[in-house]
Amino acid sequence: MTTKYENAVLDDQTLIEGLKSINPVWGDLAVRVAGEVWGKPLLDQKTKALITIAIDQMSLNVNGEGNPFGAHVDMALKQGATYEEIEELIVFASMYTGFNKGATTMGALNKLRHDRGDI
Repeated sequence: MTTKYENAVLDDQTLIEGLKSINPVWGDLAVRVAGEVWGKPLLDQKTKALITIAIDQMSLNVNGEGNPFGAHVDMALKQGATYEEIEELIVFASMYTGFNKGATTMGALNKLRHDRGDI
């Protein structure tokens, strides 16, 4: 799933359509704001995508309707990350977010992979 983008938000039409499908006005705002921060030059797109997964884990925003975890995993994979790197990130972040959040996040990743047939 390696389709590296210069801007992981603005260059991903599927993501843009998904955000706008939640609500057109909200989606437009989310695309413009996220597109701007994803366009900042000092951190590469893969690093930013991995950071978003760690933030999802920290806030336990990995399950349920409307959660961005799957989209963030897709962003990381499109930027060249592997599932193994994402797993290591979850293990590493567990030291700082807590093991229960790590277990929940790893479980969500496992379910995502299983549902997609990527296991």
